[in-house]
Amino acid sequence: MQKTPNGQRAMILNAPTSTLSRLHLHVTTLNPGEVSGAPRLHIQEEVIIIKSGAVEVYCDGKTTIANEGAVIFFAAHSITAQRNLGKVAATYYVINYDTGTKKE
Repeated sequence: MQKTPNGQRAMILNAPTSTLSRLHLHVTTLNPGEVSGAPRLHIQEEVIIIKSGAVEVYCDGKTTIANEGAVIFFAAHSITAQRNLGKVAATYYVINYDTGTKKE
């Protein structure tokens, strides 16, 4: 894990596969009260799995709470962010993939 201003992050995989232009997997730990960053557009689909803690999930203007064990799916071209509302660190896995096609 590498320290970040809002917690820690570890890159696990970020490379092409035989069927994807890129498969990306990392683990993020957000410290209490911290955000993943400003809401931003993701052109690829993304799956997040909450390992521990709970986060407030922002997607396209809506927020929800995701607790330990939750699986979140962000569709391509969504504007997303996460925030740790708890009093303990929240850790989650981020998986996204690029098929090499872009929908405008």
